[in-house]
Amino acid sequence: MRRWIRATLLVVACVGFAPSFAHAAANGEGTGDSIAHLGLLVALVLVAAQVGGELATRLKQPPVLGELLAGMVLGNLPWKPLGELGSDTFVALLSQLGVLILMFEVGLDATIRDVLAVGAAAARVAVLGTLGSLVAGFLAASLLLPRASVVSHLFLGAAISATSIGVTARAFKDLDRTKTPEARTILGAAVLDDVLGLLVLALIGGWLTQRASGVSGVQALPLIWRLVKTLGFLVAIVALGSRLTPWLFGLATKLRTRGTLLALALAFCLLLSWAANALGLAPLVGAFAAGLVLEDRHSARFVARGEKSLTELIEPLAQFLVPIFFVMMGIRADAGALLQPSTLGLALALTAASVVGKLVCGLGVARGVDRLTVAVGMIPRGEVALIFASLGMTLTFEGAHLLDARGYSAIVAVVILTTLLTPLLVRWQLARAASQADRAAIRN
Repeated sequence: MRRWIRATLLVVACVGFAPSFAHAAANGEGTGDSIAHLGLLVALVLVAAQVGGELATRLKQPPVLGELLAGMVLGNLPWKPLGELGSDTFVALLSQLGVLILMFEVGLDATIRDVLAVGAAAARVAVLGTLGSLVAGFLAASLLLPRASVVSHLFLGAAISATSIGVTARAFKDLDRTKTPEARTILGAAVLDDVLGLLVLALIGGWLTQRASGVSGVQALPLIWRLVKTLGFLVAIVALGSRLTPWLFGLATKLRTRGTLLALALAFCLLLSWAANALGLAPLVGAFAAGLVLEDRHSARFVARGEKSLTELIEPLAQFLVPIFFVMMGIRADAGALLQPSTLGLALALTAASVVGKLVCGLGVARGVDRLTVAVGMIPRGEVALIFASLGMTLTFEGAHLLDARGYSAIVAVVILTTLLTPLLVRWQLARAASQADRAAIRN
């Protein structure tokens, strides 16, 4: 009985105060403290991310899909504070910081040994898949956006070139096929996909820099130099970092203050992001390189004395910042533009280009490995595509953004469609391959 009384009082209180809270939020009332307003916006984003991620998980989909869709719903509700989310400077900064942490995590998950051990077959798969998607996406954008610039067409092709390994990894895990040659090939190729995506981004950035300085046409030498600079930066960080960071982190173990490992790792990530930007590269390159260099052995002494590993320390920070990035991507997707026939047509065309582009990568698969299974597993697009979409709304060419609302919304739709499509195709192809193997065994 007392429980019902407490619940009733709580509901009455919420109903009584709700109009005052809603009025204050809608009109910017309160103490006038901007941090309070930022807290309201971030709280709304985090709740939306949690609800969307939970619903997606229950439907056996990646949480990122739920966070994207939650952002799309949130950004189209008729409430003033929600309308401010897409343009709020402070939330945007948190979102950009979330991108750096995301790329740092991607680097942590892919050690130097992983990159060197993927083998020639995985490298062929990555290169063919990236080139195939780039060309297919460029052609699709050229056909459906004839008035857009060539740079925009190239940017759309580049945005759909990199595979998101998380979706495929989940599908293989659900089917207990993570140790198959197909799964290992996909994992190795996806790691290289991220590197190739950064290189493509560096080339496009160099081209935009040329045009901004008044250079007509395409000057090959500056672009080659920018590509060499990006590769040189990654190689230098990997070569020097693999030698210096063990000594640096070993020295840090003499400090007894808790939190030293996390502070040092974040400082390393942010400093390399700044260094990449100072060299004219995307800060994402520095964050990825920092994660690539740091390995479990760097935190081994900290773990031995009872502290958490670096991966465990980064996870809470990523759980806070990364969902903000994904929800913000959904908020900025114009639902009105997405429902237009031209935007839907572009989204479907880019999705088809994503599928066709990755089917090409099957040509690089080694003998004894099912080509179609690898090609299907390379289809999903995710984090890198959304990062490209975010940058496309800020980069300009001849006075216009590389991506308008239609192009941005189309990329978000590609991520959603390929995320939904891939698990179904993987299950179908694995069942088909198993059936063919059984028939072949019966015949023999």
